Amino acid sequence: MTRATAVRAVLAVAVLLASVFITLTMSPRLGLDLQGGTRIVLQARDTATVEADRETTDRTLEVLRQRIDSLGVSEPTLTRSGEDRIIVELPDVQDPRQAAEVIGRTAQLTFHAVEGEGTDQPEEKTPAPESTADPESTTDPAPDTDPAPDTDPAPDTDPDPDPDRLTLPDEQGRLLALGEPRLSGAGVEDATAAFDPQGGAGWTVSLEFRKGAGQDWKKLTGEAACHPDGDDRRRVAIVLDEKVISSPQVDPSVGCRAGLPSGATQITGSFSADEARDLALLIKGGALPVPVEIVEQRTVGPTLGAAAIDASAQAALIGAAATALFITVVYRLFGALAAVALGAYGLISYAALVALGVTLTLPGLAGFVLAIGMAVDANVLVFERAREECADRPTRSLRSALTTGFRKAWSAVADSNATTLIAAGLLFFLGSGPVKGFGVTLAIGVVASMFSALVIARALTEIAANSRFVSDYRGVNGIGRPGAVRTWLVRKDPKLFRRSARWLVVSAALVVVAVAGIVVRGVDLGVEFTGGRLVEYSTSRPVDVETARDSIAAAGFGDAEVTTAGDGDLSVRTGKLDNDGEHALRAALAEEGGETTKVRDELIGPSLGDELRRNALIALGVAVAVQLAYLAVRFRWTFAVASVVAMVHDVILVVGAFAWLGRPVDGIFLAALLTVIGYSVNDSVVVFDRVRELWGANRRTPLDTIARRAVLQTVPRTVNTGMGALFILAALAVLGGDSLADFALALLIGIVVGTWSSVFTAVPGALALERSAKAPPPAPGKGKGTPRGKARAARRDPLDNGARV
Repeated sequence: MTRATAVRAVLAVAVLLASVFITLTMSPRLGLDLQGGTRIVLQARDTATVEADRETTDRTLEVLRQRIDSLGVSEPTLTRSGEDRIIVELPDVQDPRQAAEVIGRTAQLTFHAVEGEGTDQPEEKTPAPESTADPESTTDPAPDTDPAPDTDPAPDTDPDPDPDRLTLPDEQGRLLALGEPRLSGAGVEDATAAFDPQGGAGWTVSLEFRKGAGQDWKKLTGEAACHPDGDDRRRVAIVLDEKVISSPQVDPSVGCRAGLPSGATQITGSFSADEARDLALLIKGGALPVPVEIVEQRTVGPTLGAAAIDASAQAALIGAAATALFITVVYRLFGALAAVALGAYGLISYAALVALGVTLTLPGLAGFVLAIGMAVDANVLVFERAREECADRPTRSLRSALTTGFRKAWSAVADSNATTLIAAGLLFFLGSGPVKGFGVTLAIGVVASMFSALVIARALTEIAANSRFVSDYRGVNGIGRPGAVRTWLVRKDPKLFRRSARWLVVSAALVVVAVAGIVVRGVDLGVEFTGGRLVEYSTSRPVDVETARDSIAAAGFGDAEVTTAGDGDLSVRTGKLDNDGEHALRAALAEEGGETTKVRDELIGPSLGDELRRNALIALGVAVAVQLAYLAVRFRWTFAVASVVAMVHDVILVVGAFAWLGRPVDGIFLAALLTVIGYSVNDSVVVFDRVRELWGANRRTPLDTIARRAVLQTVPRTVNTGMGALFILAALAVLGGDSLADFALALLIGIVVGTWSSVFTAVPGALALERSAKAPPPAPGKGKGTPRGKARAARRDPLDNGARV
């Protein structure tokens, strides 16, 4: 064993031990789409006096945190996204109506003197709200206070009240004329609900004010106390969002001008426990620096997340087992060692996800499973290179061939993984919500697969190559003899590019068919891109679509689209639908289907839908530009343009296929599409890397001949790598259910068309561009960047000591 092999082995063992420790001692963070719960995205809005910037959004977030903490939700998460958005995640909350109502209270909380009974309600005012507090509630001094009575007469009141003053209904709908705001919710230090068994007051709400606001409160209640008991003017109105949430009378024990000091105020009345807590919550957290609007709301039932985890685990096990069996059959002993490295990859990538605290979402889980199938790519590249070395020089040692295979495959491995990392980066920076998790998972998978292939698999295969038995019996090691596919191709030697233009015609025809599907059938944009609401229900009794549609229409939702989803579930898609409307819709379904459970709920505001649709187009455009720039740096411009043309060809075909099939195009589809872009460029990179190498070594050979040889030499790698991914995706498509089936289908189509286009679109396109290009062939033995005429010095066999006779 050489020193380098020993270092790789020790490093591999250390990383594996650390991964095992992390796996056994830490648990993954599951996103709401896997554990169940509600996710709400809030958009902060500017007002006439306050701009919704980073600072005001942070202050708004803290106010919302106080409100949500008072709801009793376990482990809620609130984070700022960008400059003016707040993401609220509420685990295990299946009915978000209460949370949305409390969060949605956006206006400033204000305290007003009541000037008397209202005489007229302006037309623009809202109808009477639901009762939050008993109208007979009172504002009492705390039991341990004794406000000094005052016999000053009541101040004169205006017999002719101003018709423009604020008039609002109280808790029971009776109009009250209110004075100007005397203090705002920003002056409230604390508001708590408590039960008073000794005083017999039942549930009460205690108020504490900040220093300056406490004096204003004392003055306000002191002025109200100057009016007779039972007079409306003895009341103080607490207003939120132009709704009176409480209007208690000042207790008769409080004297005129005395008022109630801060920390000595209780609102009493016939409160229930929930009413007292809600009132305290609204008073304490009522003052938002800026208004907020719910632009996105998603609810996932716990059963859907658990089913997705089980399906993904089964798909991973079945797909990984099929992939391991396949590469073992193709590459024998070395394939079995690569399968061991594949298992190590799964452990390392999972441990990395857990250690970094990455939130595992449904697309991220699918990305983790998919990366298992793609992790064999580097091993396949190396093994095919080693097979070529053994075929070219049958007498060379197995260890020497393997070392050369690793060296020559490095550029293709680096470029192909770089393009996948670019796609992962675009998913993270341009995606939204769970799609970001897919980008993180994919990036971690790429890094882990590189480590498993270049460190673990290399250490295992080098140790095996040192064995005399493995070295002598070439049928055992798997790389000593060319594979069946390569042997058949060499024997047939098809003239693929004698008329290369015909392949471009076939690709153009496929694009026409795809575009026809987009134009004729249209693209079924998901609710994520159009705005609206999509709710999936499970009923205890079977309900057909027509019956469900009639029941929903009778309930007043005639524009709702009803389709089947999953195993007998119903999917309802509407335009604008609030939480109360959703509750009524569910009740209508329950009349026909019995117990009705919400499995999934997605609400997207129209402005966010437009933004997500725009961002999706930007993401695709940026993906094309970034991949083109990278390929132009690494390869000739003709190769870069041809690769990008093939990539655009693949995107159009995948979108066209979904249009013909009538499948929805949503955020998860976008994740699959960006992954297809990375995979398509990956395949093209491998082919053009070989074209560059062969052309540099045979500069006088016609390019079409070079291209034919390069394609025939790389086809085994393309087929074997594609099979590994296809096993995983087929398992996901069959076992993943509706939540993963479309994702797997898009990638299945993308891998098939990407394999085709890397050979029959990219290569003919490059040949056509090279006919008009004036750049000379690449320098011998090196790709772009080596000075012309200076070939790379041949590397000595690592087992050759240099001695000559």
